[in-house]
Amino acid sequence: METIAFFDAKPYDRAWFDRLNPGYEIRYFECRLTKETAVLARGCAAVCAFVNDRVDADVISALCAEGCRIVAMRCAGVNNVDAQAAQGRLALAHVPGYSPHAVAEHTMALLLTLNRKLHRAWARTRDFNFSLSGLEGVDLFGKTAGVVGTGRIGRAFAEICRGFGMRVVCCDPYPARIEGCRNVSLDALLRESDVISLHCPLTKESYHLLDTMAFLKMKKGVFLLNTSRGALIDTEALLHALNSGRVRGAGLDVYEEESGLFFEDRSGSILRDDALVLLLSKPNVVLTSHQAFLTDEALREIARVTYENLDAFFAGKPMENIVRAGG
Repeated sequence: METIAFFDAKPYDRAWFDRLNPGYEIRYFECRLTKETAVLARGCAAVCAFVNDRVDADVISALCAEGCRIVAMRCAGVNNVDAQAAQGRLALAHVPGYSPHAVAEHTMALLLTLNRKLHRAWARTRDFNFSLSGLEGVDLFGKTAGVVGTGRIGRAFAEICRGFGMRVVCCDPYPARIEGCRNVSLDALLRESDVISLHCPLTKESYHLLDTMAFLKMKKGVFLLNTSRGALIDTEALLHALNSGRVRGAGLDVYEEESGLFFEDRSGSILRDDALVLLLSKPNVVLTSHQAFLTDEALREIARVTYENLDAFFAGKPMENIVRAGG
């Protein structure tokens, strides 16, 4: 059986990959995959990588030099992968859908926390402060949720919003039909929505999808949620929108400069990212460290599909979840 170099390995990854392992030899590495660490894959036919690993042209060349034949991404997004550079040299696979409900439910948890100020209430009561002043929220019932991206996660979040009695509008160049939801342009969604939630991939076209001009088109007092990719939002523009009151609250599970920060314990370090420090200082920002996917069901599915991808590749069979250049 082939050997896999597993980068950015965490205990929760190992638990399910070990439990479902059909017989591969796995070499776990805690470091991220970069040009410098690619040498650790020497003698491994496969590499398993995650969202903050680097799979650019230099890394691909380094992996090929070490004898690697496939990179199996254990995530859906592949914005950190240069599929063009891999073409004809290295096979690429990903896990396009592991648990849309995990991410959608976390998104709603962020919204509820922001709106009802649960994070602030929890901190108060632990100090025996039982005052309710400053903890006012709004009814979500009857409000308009704008869902950007109608893939599986976007659809799941839209259904949750409808369960709260919210009106839902969606924006997607290839819209899926969602009962009770109306597809509109991005500009219309920004104008109409009381809550805006991003569920789209990061591409050249969607980079800084929400910039200064986009924030100016939003309702004053909108809630903004992002559990997709950090660079969909221009952080400086978001900080300005928070300061001006244009954005009532931001629930973020991703950050555009999260690489090298997220998934690690930095509590004993001085954080030198001033924009992130400013975000974390605001009482109307709830930021989690890319944990929306983190449920037992999702972790099990990630491991299962990753092994399916590898099994198909090594058996010479077509892979359902191949990553192709340009799409």
